[in-house]
Amino acid sequence: MMKQSPALEKMLAGLLRYGTWIACAAIGVGMTLAILDPHLGTLHVSGMRIATVGVILFILLPSTRVLLMLTVFLRDRDYPLAMIAALVLAIIVLGFVVGTYTMTVMPD
Repeated sequence: MMKQSPALEKMLAGLLRYGTWIACAAIGVGMTLAILDPHLGTLHVSGMRIATVGVILFILLPSTRVLLMLTVFLRDRDYPLAMIAALVLAIIVLGFVVGTYTMTVMPD
C-alpha cells in the first residue's frame, strides 16, 4: 500500500512552478538583451548566453524532480520507490554520459 505525501506533492509542484518561471525569465531577459544590444560586451555576458541558461534550466527540471523524489523517498524510508527513482536517475545520467561521449568521439 502506497501512502500519498502531500508535502512531496507541494515540493514537486513548487519546484516545477518556480523552475519554469525562472527558466522563462532567463530566456526572456536573454532574448530581450540580444535584440536590444547584440554587441553587449561590458559584462562578458551576451543575451544569447543568458537565454541558453534558461534552456538548460528547462532541460534540468525533470532530472531535478527525480532527484528530489529520491531524496524524499529515502528520508521517508520508502525503499522500493527510492530504488525506482534511483534507477530512473541512473538512466538519465547514463543517457547524458553516452550522449556526451558520442558527441566527442564522433563529431559531425
